Amino acid sequence: MKTLLAWILWLWIALVIVGALWWAPPLPGFQAGPDSSRIVYFHVPMAWTSFVAFLAAGVFSALYLKRREPRRDAAATAAVQLGLAFGLLALVSGMIWAKIEWGEFWNFDPRQTTIVLALLFYTAYLVLRLAVADHETRRRLAAGYAVFGLVVAPFLFFVAPRVLGASLHPEPVINAERELKMDPAVLWVLLSGSAAFTALFFWMHSLQCRLAAIARRNGLEA
Repeated sequence: MKTLLAWILWLWIALVIVGALWWAPPLPGFQAGPDSSRIVYFHVPMAWTSFVAFLAAGVFSALYLKRREPRRDAAATAAVQLGLAFGLLALVSGMIWAKIEWGEFWNFDPRQTTIVLALLFYTAYLVLRLAVADHETRRRLAAGYAVFGLVVAPFLFFVAPRVLGASLHPEPVINAERELKMDPAVLWVLLSGSAAFTALFFWMHSLQCRLAAIARRNGLEA
């Protein structure tokens, strides 16, 4: 059953790639040409999945503080690691697009700045784990830090970019007038891509948790 689900996931991702490159129309209003917008179909889902991963880390950490089960701590750590991976991919893809569209890899755009801050915040989570030798103390401190991230992550991903002022990024899917201004095919690919990458995260997360369980049984916990 798991093998079948894995194949379905890879087919789903393949269809998203086909839809992004050939089916969905290019977005208008891009200086470097409409086809330069196609990176958005990957950049946005990766950023979204990074956010989901960081929220998952906070939830698993809260469960650890409640039940003190090591597997919850391992699940939180895996979620942070994967969140950083997806976040870094979102940052790099965004910088490539920025170079094409705005002429520079880095423009101090509010969304560029806040995603870097989010990555630094969760990198500090991993550094904290490395700095504490005692297992119980490390788990407790890391869990508290990740639970605090349940406030930090939404602020950095959604609130701060709007507070910091005008962005070079295109309008959100839902604009200030609460109206949907997006071609249905574009919206379908974006939503499908976000869902596919989110499913990919949970699949990779389950694999990491299984590896962590094996490590604990063999006394090799990091």
